[in-house]
Amino acid sequence: MNNNRIKVTIEEQIAHVCLTRPEKHNALDIKMFKAIDNTIKKLKKNRDIRAIIVSGAGPDFCTGLDIKSVMRSPLNAMQLLFKWLPWRANLAQRVSTGWRELPVPVIMALSGRCWGGGLQIALGADFRIAHPETSLAIMEAKWGLIPDMGGTLALRTLLNQDVAKKLAMTGQELTAEQALALGLILEVDDQPLEKAKKLAGEICRQSPDAVSAVKRLYNKSWWSGPGAALARESAYQLKVLAGKNQKIKTFNQTHDKAVQKDFTARGHW
Repeated sequence: MNNNRIKVTIEEQIAHVCLTRPEKHNALDIKMFKAIDNTIKKLKKNRDIRAIIVSGAGPDFCTGLDIKSVMRSPLNAMQLLFKWLPWRANLAQRVSTGWRELPVPVIMALSGRCWGGGLQIALGADFRIAHPETSLAIMEAKWGLIPDMGGTLALRTLLNQDVAKKLAMTGQELTAEQALALGLILEVDDQPLEKAKKLAGEICRQSPDAVSAVKRLYNKSWWSGPGAALARESAYQLKVLAGKNQKIKTFNQTHDKAVQKDFTARGHW
């Protein structure tokens, strides 16, 4: 699943997705947009994957849109913005919203510059872990544009509206610590990729049905009415209880407690 824009490796049911255009600081050209979109579609079909980690090759995660490349032809803009139905995501938006639609958790390991389209991509994830020297910005204002890559879906749950407006209107660059204080990222760590692997490992030890249901429940219910949220909780719980993974999890938990009790009785604890 590799090309000259994206490299994907899978280890222990964790997919590692790397943006591989370091000579251009992983800036987004049409090939990069299409590569990310195709990668998301392929990962969605892989039922063996339990978590996904996304990072960028080189010093920067992604510096945003490759303006010269994308604007070279009017056809490029059409490819990015065209959609059959106004409420469905176009190509530019799917590189962010696509991660939200995957049934497994997605973790972004950020470093260097995460600007404009790069931040929009990162906002599509469930978790963002950044290196202390990471710089984050909704950079579209610098080009006289608005953020139109789907990151708004995440911003409305992460930030107060006035804060989001300020960042989008000014293009202000945030340090990792500032982004953490605002709730834009989950953690700051000297080794974000290793931290992401650790988090993915912890999640993989849980029932995949429960993890997937939690992602769907929170994504759909965060801004819905209370009645709809409660209905989803009940419906998803019944589905999880009926699945084989919950039975396996329950057996393992019961077995572990029984082993611990036996070891305690024998004086091994």
